[in-house]
Amino acid sequence: MKKRKAEKKDDKLKRVYRSTILFNQKEIQAINHYCKKYKINNRSKLMREMIIGSVLKKFDEDYPTLFENTPNLFNQNANG
Repeated sequence: MKKRKAEKKDDKLKRVYRSTILFNQKEIQAINHYCKKYKINNRSKLMREMIIGSVLKKFDEDYPTLFENTPNLFNQNANG
């Protein structure tokens, strides 16, 4: 067997912050069913990916665009 070279990991990417999530009975049953159906063994990774994916998607949706539909001084309807 080959020995793996020790990879130096970036300290900024090291997971050192802990968070706790509480689920009710139906939620945990749904998670357990999902993990069993899709043969997921690492639930921490699953939850981390789902949470971060949701956050990044929301950031992407909220990112300002060049052509926003918000009214400004030049495209407001004249009132009177």
